[in-house]
Amino acid sequence: MTTHAPSGEVVSAHPRRWLALALLGTAQFMLILDVTVVAVALPQMTTDLDLSREAVTWVVAAYALTFGGLMLLGGRSADLFGSKPIIYIGLLVFTAASLLAGLAENGTILLAGRVAQGLGAAMLSPAALSVVVRLFTGDERNRALGIWSALGGGGAAVGVLLGGLITAGPGWPWVFFINIPVGLVVVFGLLRVLPPLPPAAGEGTSLDVLGALLVTAATGSAIYALTVAGEDGWTSAHTLMGASAAVVLYLLFAWRQKTASAPLMNLSLLVRRPVGAGVFVIMIATALMVAVFFLGTFYFQQYAGHGPLATGLLFLPIAAATMTGANLAGRLIGTLGARVLGVSGMAIASAGLLVPAVWPTTLATTIGVSFGAFGIGALFVVASATALGRIGPEEAGIASGLLSTFHEFGASIGVATVSSLAAVSLVAGGGDAGFQQAFGFAATAAIVAAAISLVAIPPRPMVASPSSA
Repeated sequence: MTTHAPSGEVVSAHPRRWLALALLGTAQFMLILDVTVVAVALPQMTTDLDLSREAVTWVVAAYALTFGGLMLLGGRSADLFGSKPIIYIGLLVFTAASLLAGLAENGTILLAGRVAQGLGAAMLSPAALSVVVRLFTGDERNRALGIWSALGGGGAAVGVLLGGLITAGPGWPWVFFINIPVGLVVVFGLLRVLPPLPPAAGEGTSLDVLGALLVTAATGSAIYALTVAGEDGWTSAHTLMGASAAVVLYLLFAWRQKTASAPLMNLSLLVRRPVGAGVFVIMIATALMVAVFFLGTFYFQQYAGHGPLATGLLFLPIAAATMTGANLAGRLIGTLGARVLGVSGMAIASAGLLVPAVWPTTLATTIGVSFGAFGIGALFVVASATALGRIGPEEAGIASGLLSTFHEFGASIGVATVSSLAAVSLVAGGGDAGFQQAFGFAATAAIVAAAISLVAIPPRPMVASPSSA
């Protein structure tokens, strides 16, 4: 089998590409897991560190926001400087930040550690996916992307299960400490496995740092607006100011991308139908997944009275359903096409999330969310195959970064939105009305997204090709 190098020459496929995929997939699994691994530990963190509801929201959102906001910069860096050094730097930064977060004795240090974790993840994730896209071609690329998507979707679900087991055992700091040995093993493994990978882009070595700061600040303002809305109201001055700042900053980001000599991204890439549809699907899928985990952990522990271990076990069928949905979608997408699977996945997600909205019991919530997670798992595969299926090697880093950016933006926006909607239920003795309202909103968002996907996702099956769409 052959593949194409960035310069266009044909070279033999790397014989250890599947081992490389296993190591890179492990790293990605760790990054995605850290979006949700803290979820079950949040009530214990709140008690130990005296965190407010806003601070609890930011424990999740700060990591996802930094991860997503700097993802385009990480993808561009991989294109310009080569994927391998960016992968190694990202792994080391993430590992060191995990140590800082685990040693935190107050909310400020914990949030600093989460931001630093996001910085490391923003470098590692797009560079790793860029390598996967470059190591595989044809049907093998579809298979590799299916495995990658299953690991990403499964990591979000397994994170809650693992978080419950760790919190009930050695305590919440170990949800961060566990990353240290994993990160070091992956670093040393990749040093022995990865082949030489020259930079894929050839137009200079400058980076649009200002663009990265603008898009991060824009999303941060949106998250702030969504978070304070739960306390101050959706029409309060603080909410409207945050939302207005987000709009202005996003417009400045778009202007910067059109005027910069070396923009962070080519905006025309986002308006390509496959790429635009893919990032939309990944944003919705992650928002639904992380919102469910955030709501579920507080519902099970704070309202239903289950401990962290029981809560983690209650998420076991959700983890299994997510990975099953992703695996099945990876097998069917070449036959049914991304549109059918995308619309079906969102419809299933909506039906499942509606269950706890109308029947808020432990059993009903577990069954309903598990059913919905099956559909959400399929969406991760749909998003990757749609956005990356016809991306060439020269755009692999930035396209991967774009997809991963919206993955994390979805996580941060999702948790902020449901935190505000469920604010009344996130305090002791608050009842279940807020949980029902938030689950109902998530179900409605999923069915609206299904209607949009019916139009946005290209109808034909996505087939990997070395050329861009």
